[in-house]
Amino acid sequence: MHILEPQQFASWQDPIEMLYACHSKVKKFCRQLAILPDYLAKNGVNQAVKNDVRQILSYFNQAAPLHHDDEEQDFFPALVKHQPQAQSRIDELAEQHHQLHQNWALLSTQLEQLLLGEREQVDQVLIEHFIAGYDSHIAIEEPLFELGKQCLSAQELQTMGTIMAKRRQG
Repeated sequence: MHILEPQQFASWQDPIEMLYACHSKVKKFCRQLAILPDYLAKNGVNQAVKNDVRQILSYFNQAAPLHHDDEEQDFFPALVKHQPQAQSRIDELAEQHHQLHQNWALLSTQLEQLLLGEREQVDQVLIEHFIAGYDSHIAIEEPLFELGKQCLSAQELQTMGTIMAKRRQG
């Protein structure tokens, strides 16, 4: 079981650790989102809020969709070749990716409005729904990462890491 958060220096040489590193960032940004409504109520939209919100927007607009592509296009297909019984969980995760993107579309609109000065608060229920979606998603997904560590060859992992790195180069 993967108890410790991944090292800061995960690389594409170990694509499963990179997947974990992405989850670590998701958890960090979700913690920031969870405290945002109370923080805004006490402090308003200050520069610290703007900086954090820009980072959150950047991550979930760019890195999170790439992470989902890594899983759906590379990791899941490789895993299911070795572990066909994982297909139903993989199908569920792929469906969750669509829901996570829909939840993000709603939340990101409010975060953008916050930055533009068009609102002073973000809907807490929307934030809670977004975080809950990722919490349940990660709970299903990370055991598959562990399964991948057990059954994917070094060559498969190297190829996967190369493809994932290239995806980020445009």
